[in-house]
Amino acid sequence: MKTPRTSIPSLAQIEAEVMAEGREWTRQRLQARLQQLAQEQGEVFPQSQRRLIHRHAYRFHLDTGAGRVEIQTFYGQDPADQHWGCPLRERWQLAAYQQLSPCWQQHLAFALTVTTSYEGAAALLRQLGHPADDATLHALAQTLGARAEAQTQRRLAQPATEPTPQRAASQVGVLMLDGWQVRQRGAGWGKKKTAQPRVEWHELKTGVFYLQEQAAHKNGRGIVSDKVVVSWQGEPLELGGRLHHAACEHGLGRARQKLVVSDGAPWIWNVAQDRWKGAVEVLDFYHASEHVWTLGEAVRGTREAARGWVEKLLHQMRHGQHAAALRTIAELTAGRGAPGKVIRREQNYFAEHAARMNYRAVAERGWPIGSGPVESACLQRQGRLKRSGQSWTPLGLRHLCALIEARQNGHWDALWNQ
Repeated sequence: MKTPRTSIPSLAQIEAEVMAEGREWTRQRLQARLQQLAQEQGEVFPQSQRRLIHRHAYRFHLDTGAGRVEIQTFYGQDPADQHWGCPLRERWQLAAYQQLSPCWQQHLAFALTVTTSYEGAAALLRQLGHPADDATLHALAQTLGARAEAQTQRRLAQPATEPTPQRAASQVGVLMLDGWQVRQRGAGWGKKKTAQPRVEWHELKTGVFYLQEQAAHKNGRGIVSDKVVVSWQGEPLELGGRLHHAACEHGLGRARQKLVVSDGAPWIWNVAQDRWKGAVEVLDFYHASEHVWTLGEAVRGTREAARGWVEKLLHQMRHGQHAAALRTIAELTAGRGAPGKVIRREQNYFAEHAARMNYRAVAERGWPIGSGPVESACLQRQGRLKRSGQSWTPLGLRHLCALIEARQNGHWDALWNQ
């Protein structure tokens, strides 16, 4: 008689079982350690060092990275100032009704700032064996985002200082700005019948700073090893102030020169004049070339017919003959009708930015003539904030942006060192 063949677990099953056992061991060990601390704290409030009165037994739980733990302690009144509370929770600086441990909060917050949605972050955490739901992550983002924004406001009220100012001087600090539209809930949001818009689009302005030595090329792609990204919805000068402060924290004060590279939006150059007067200003070459193509189609009728004329102008602009290219554009005759309106508009555009188009001189110094880093930053923000079905409130948007910027710009640890 053959012995029944027992099923042999797969490597994945064994690994999952052992990891689950490890998490349960860690959870029990953590709970025992916390309960020991609860007994040591006893009935004494940490601030007043007075024993509570009107005490009664109190039990609460915390969700941690190892799972849920339960602690038994005391709740009562502090005779020093008459407030009611739990000495142990006050010692651990837990907010009222807080059910997430600080370490677990940090892990959850990190996950929700690097994924593309609250639902995606929750799914990732569940796959790793940690119960999570998007509602909890959303609430956490708002709480921590408000804290991050408050910390930003306090930093803005103080002179910016670089943590390591002893580092060597940099040749140039690069600043780039751009804006894009984000979908927000209008006054008619959620209403069945309304004359007010349910959805509104508002510009989210984004700025980037990095030192030129932090830029490199890898596998044919440009990369920036360390850059500051700041976003703001509202007055452009506020974005300028925030970007300038963050840039100073990351080495702008060590830069011998400043370079501003952006498209032709007037608000960008107003910010540049307000914050970085005297900086070298460069109109992004790609945006300039788009305007040359638009002009060429108006002059020659079609894109194909304009190709030779446009490519000649672009070659002149790129290789030190920008003055000749600008003269050619300025001398065009703008007739009547739609083509004439386009020609006059583009002539005004190039006249306004003529001083920002010496591309060869800038490129010969090894400096960028394109605004790729800020375009990339905008696309990354859009990947988180402009997905299908997403509609934001101004406050919800601000809080999530503040939390993302705390992680990206070196202020993450400050969120937890309260």
